[in-house]
Amino acid sequence: MATKPTPYWDYIGLESLLSLQTGAGTSEAELSNDEVMFIVVHQIDELWFKLVLRELVFVRNLFARSPVPEQALASAVRGVRRTETIVRELAAHFELMETMTTRDYLAFRDKLAAASGFQSGQLREIEILMGLADTERVPLGPPGTYLTALKEHDGSDSLVLHRVRARLNDKPTLREAVLEWLYRTPIQGSTPTNADDGVRVRAFIESYLSRHAKAVERGVKLAAAQSLPESDLRRREERARGEIAYARSFLFADDVPKEERDRAARIRAAIVFIECYRELPLLAWPREVLDGLTSFEQAFVIFRQRHARMVERMIGRRTGTGGSAGVDYLDATALKYRVFHELWAVRTILVAAQDLPPLEHAKLYGFSSDD
Repeated sequence: MATKPTPYWDYIGLESLLSLQTGAGTSEAELSNDEVMFIVVHQIDELWFKLVLRELVFVRNLFARSPVPEQALASAVRGVRRTETIVRELAAHFELMETMTTRDYLAFRDKLAAASGFQSGQLREIEILMGLADTERVPLGPPGTYLTALKEHDGSDSLVLHRVRARLNDKPTLREAVLEWLYRTPIQGSTPTNADDGVRVRAFIESYLSRHAKAVERGVKLAAAQSLPESDLRRREERARGEIAYARSFLFADDVPKEERDRAARIRAAIVFIECYRELPLLAWPREVLDGLTSFEQAFVIFRQRHARMVERMIGRRTGTGGSAGVDYLDATALKYRVFHELWAVRTILVAAQDLPPLEHAKLYGFSSDD
């Protein structure tokens, strides 16, 4: 029996889709063009969020495998790059929102009542899936307030709240999965299964720190040759000492609890190792993963910053519809929210190719020792 052809409009559910722009009313004929545009933009945002969630789950599941197949890394990078593209599209929507004037928006703002973008459960899901911890959230009130905001007006649980709670139990997060993958990275030919792995990783860190310190000190000597004022030179020397101390503290993970320090130090050393020798065949795709995750998170930061500027332009610094601090809250999230902290922090301590420690066990990474 032949399959009945499906028209385009049925395949994408066009009629149902076009009937969803009534807002709090019964017909969009009751609404202004500004209000319909406002609704459409936010509906599109939620559809983009849906795609981001699907891609992040796919990528997370790849990294949750042990071991992660080398051939899977290309698919992971493609998924991460797609999410980055989607988030950039999200940020572009704010330009359309800015075609409204403040007076245009105020004409229907009261209809929103307590409704707020803060109640976007899918955005919360993305943050949770990425690995944003509750302790890192910018609070609207007591801890967990973001979950309270997802309840119905009568205090009962909403479907959105159920989905967010389910996401909280959906482990591992993308951050956890990626860090576990990084932990297994061969460093100078050694893996965590080697009995002397701790010694060899520490030797790489010490070698790298020595090279880093020399590179920083060389910069100070170049500054001194420029006949700078004594005060400027002393300031540069002080900053150099700070950079050298920071590199050691970062690579030995002094900022994490003692019982977690060795594992965190190995992960950070792995990031440095991948960045240092990224041209090697075995490390080329891992480096693309790290760069893709950084670009994705950067796109999210830009999205939050762009959101804040749109809101400031539209309503100034008045209280948000959901009771938040409005622009101040949005600015705080853009400033504070970083999930892949290590990928950002490592940029501070990277050195030029000529300053790298010698590579050991080159054959393991795809090149012969003679290359």
